[in-house]
Amino acid sequence: MKSWHKILVSDARQLSGVDDESVECIVTSPPYPMIEMWDDVFSKLNPLIGNAFKENNGLKAFGLMHEELDKVWMECYRVLKPGCIACVNIGDAVRTINGHFQMYSNHARIISSMGEIGFTQLPDILWRKQTNAPNKFMGSGMLPACAYVTYEHEYILIFRKGEKRKFVSRTDKLRRRQSAYFWEERNIWFSDVWTDLKGTSQPLADKSVRDRSASYPFELAYRLICMHTVYGDTILDPFLGTGTTTAAAVASCRNSIGIDIEKELQQTIQDTILSSLNVGKKRVTDRLSGHKEFIRARYDVGKRIKYLNKNHDVGTVTAQETDIMICVPARIKKMSEQTYEVDYEFARPDVISKSDQLPLFGNNSPRSR
Repeated sequence: MKSWHKILVSDARQLSGVDDESVECIVTSPPYPMIEMWDDVFSKLNPLIGNAFKENNGLKAFGLMHEELDKVWMECYRVLKPGCIACVNIGDAVRTINGHFQMYSNHARIISSMGEIGFTQLPDILWRKQTNAPNKFMGSGMLPACAYVTYEHEYILIFRKGEKRKFVSRTDKLRRRQSAYFWEERNIWFSDVWTDLKGTSQPLADKSVRDRSASYPFELAYRLICMHTVYGDTILDPFLGTGTTTAAAVASCRNSIGIDIEKELQQTIQDTILSSLNVGKKRVTDRLSGHKEFIRARYDVGKRIKYLNKNHDVGTVTAQETDIMICVPARIKKMSEQTYEVDYEFARPDVISKSDQLPLFGNNSPRSR
């Protein structure tokens, strides 16, 4: 099995390097309007934004910033295949301008724009980013009436283009089953609140670069890709940043197109892609070993193991898991300045030692469908 990955230095408002209806999923996090670190970026796109700040007109700046993002969402709609999913990680902003404190609801503005373009909004996810700061308030301290809650969450907005995706051919149906997630993964991933991503290890790029780009954790992108795509699909990130989405696509055996306007990030992106081999190997191997531990725990308390995934010689809770096929990234080759190719190896049952295999007997014995 192979995957390919293309990196483009381009403006996300004009995805000229991406064909109409050519990608199966979009996973991205744009610059956040009204977060000060992004003011210069937006002002370069439209000088009127800088003028609005000089006029101390926050609402005008907010509206103009989102008008630039609207152009990106229009392009995303063009390149996304019917029935496929767009995931947008975005946080709201709080800011004081000319002594006036206000919240700017980025997520609500994007939902409105996406609906006008033609996307169908699906249930979103709250990513709770708890802080270690001792002050859990803003404003007047312990005095009532003028204090404000601390914002510790971001949104993962999820949209679909058109009706639900259909898998018609036998090949497509098999690929879908091979790409399924385990029962216990589904219970965590499809929760509407994610609280377990704090401190997620992400040895993919220099921390100072990641802080400047405000990139999200590898695990966030990896989950979304596994949740909404199948093997061989193509993932697009129009705001690639340090390359986290590409790394997650490498780990999940999907193709990808990453776009960023900043030429200075190209070396960081290349480093991220090359680092993704080891990061991906660990994540995929942990996924399989974690499932085996889950099945062992169920077995130890006497729960019946009804089904067997023969690909990995492990029990499963449902019949839909019996064809799951876990592939591990094995080699990455740089094909050109813009493209990379990844080869995969099948994660064989002996990825876990024989001593970890469950005894199969009686009513607890897994059976195939």
